Amino acid sequence: MGVERIDHVQLPFAGPLQAQLRHFYGRLLGLSEVRLDATQTLRFVAGTQRIDLAPSEWNARLSAPGHLALHVRNLPGLRANLLDAGLAIDETHPLPGHWRLYVDDPAGNTVELLEPAHEPGAHA
Repeated sequence: MGVERIDHVQLPFAGPLQAQLRHFYGRLLGLSEVRLDATQTLRFVAGTQRIDLAPSEWNARLSAPGHLALHVRNLPGLRANLLDAGLAIDETHPLPGHWRLYVDDPAGNTVELLEPAHEPGAHA
């Protein structure tokens, strides 16, 4: 059980900035864009991690304006630890092919914990 790596960082953007963001992250920084779904969220590969840029109106429905996502091993064990510590968890935003939950750190920052369902040793 434990955190293996940062999966992605999600940052908000306001207004119709997709073209400018694609230019900055794709052309100027040289990152490859990945299309995972039909949302307006932009996703760029940064090594083995991702930088996600989500329209602020979508982001407000899901979590705080920005969040840290951690790829973990044995999410059920971590879930139990969080609940034992009296922390509230949010499991209302399923992600196909993953187990996922959100929890706020003591400063109120949203932390997403996710584990691919297909990995050996992964638990439902």
